[in-house]
Order: sequence, then C-alpha cells, then structure tokens
Amino acid sequence: MSFGEDYYRALHRDRGLRHSPGWIANYPPQKPVIDAQDAFEISAPCQIIANACASGTNAIGHAFECVSSGKYQRVLTGGYDALSELVFVGFDSLQASTPEKCRPFDRDRSGMVLGEGAAILALENLEDARARDARILGEIIGYGISTDNHHLTQPDPSGSGPRRAMEQALHSAGRSAEEVNYINAHGTATPFNDAAEGKAIAELFGSIPVSSSKSMIGHSLGAAGAIEAVVCLLALQAQLLPPNINFRRPDRDLDLNIVANKSREAKIDIVLSNSFGFGGTNASILIQKLAA
Repeated sequence: MSFGEDYYRALHRDRGLRHSPGWIANYPPQKPVIDAQDAFEISAPCQIIANACASGTNAIGHAFECVSSGKYQRVLTGGYDALSELVFVGFDSLQASTPEKCRPFDRDRSGMVLGEGAAILALENLEDARARDARILGEIIGYGISTDNHHLTQPDPSGSGPRRAMEQALHSAGRSAEEVNYINAHGTATPFNDAAEGKAIAELFGSIPVSSSKSMIGHSLGAAGAIEAVVCLLALQAQLLPPNINFRRPDRDLDLNIVANKSREAKIDIVLSNSFGFGGTNASILIQKLAA
C-alpha cells in the first residue's frame, strides 16, 4: 500500500471526513522524492512538476531545457505514481474507467484502465557523456508544451492543444513532421481524448505509425510520460514499433496508422512521445537515435 493511501485512510479513521479535502489537497507531493534522496544520500536541488498526466513528460522536458541551457551538467528526471483507492474511486466517479480491456483509438473503446509505476532517466550534456564514455541510449532533441483551458477534465475537441505541443516540440528540435518515424500517443482509450489527439496527429503528421503503450500497461498517470519515454528509447534501440494491443476496429472518424496488436520492424530515427493531462496541459518530447 502506498504512503498516500495510508495518509488517506488515516484521515478517514482518525479525523473524520469533514476537513479531509483540505488535508488531501495539502498532501506534500515532494515527500517520496525527499525520502528517496535521503535513502540514497543524494544532496541536490529538487523540483516537483505536478501537471496531472503530463507530469512525467514535462519533468523530462524541463530537465532537457536545464541541461541544454548549460546551467546543469546532469539531471535525474522522471515520474512516479501509485495506484490507490482514492485514485481509483476518483476516475470511476468521472466515468473515465472501463471494466473491459483498454482499447486506445478503437471504435469500441470504452475508457481507461489504471496502472502504476515509475521511471527515472539520467540526462546529461552530450559532449560530457561522450567524454566519459557513457552508454548513451538516445538524445532528447525537442520539447513542446501548451495549455488549452477548454475544460477541467476534457480536451478541446479540435485537438488544438495537443497540436500546439507537438508543433512546439518540432520547432524546438528544428525538425519537420516528415522526419518523425513513430508516435507513442497519450492514447488513454477514452472517447474524447483519443478523438482530440487522433485529429491533431492526422492533421500534423498524416499516416505515421502510432500506438499507445497504455493498451498494455494501463495509465500510470504522473508516471506515464516517463515510462513511455523509456518505451520510445527501447523502440529506437530495437528498431521495432511497439504494438497497440486490443485493437479490433478502426474508428471511422480517425485516419490513423495504428500499429495494431503486433510489433513491426521499422527504421526508426526520431520518435515523438505525447502526454496530456486534466486542465488542458499538453506536453510532447522528441527523442532521436544517436548516430553511430
């Protein structure tokens, strides 16, 4: 059971529910990071980015900008989230969850399936990493962020928010949409999210291979962007397009090239990873295979 779940249950058991919304809202999100720093005796500045389901990708993007600015040489970055009763009940009350399989971009998709996990990446200046003969898994080359302010829990149906984040990532990297070989989509399997993201991808990239890792591992919320960045790194190394499992019927309204049910061999040099969260927060990162 997570520390957060213990905290939630203690409120219910020991203090009653009258003031618990305030206590829950003030639960310190930096507590797990501080505990980890203490356990590993790490003394370094720490920043917490809490942008709902875009948190992991925004954390990586922010770390990328910290290193590329020259102000930091190395940064540990990533995301984490633990499944708890509080989280499960919250998404169930929004009618965003499904008792069925997670089917991103499928015509019959009926909602998300929650997951949990964590991923940490070590970002470093490329020249410094080469100088110390580090094993380099890939290179982050672009980061984009946007906010559409359409609705607290629903994306703008036009897909304008996701599109702006992806366009900014391309602009940041100095790359064109035609140079991207694969997109690891946010793809929660909720009707509104998949429709908005799918529209933005089709308009900007055309028929590019797309899949959602959430079809296999569920939606790990704040950890999702970090975990999916690792999936993208593995795809670059293996030269394989990760599958979008549980896919049965294409959505008539989405013109997408879904990597359906099985992985595909492909030449992959640049991948895009998307994460979009409640409140209209959108983030995208571009990762490139390092030239030999």
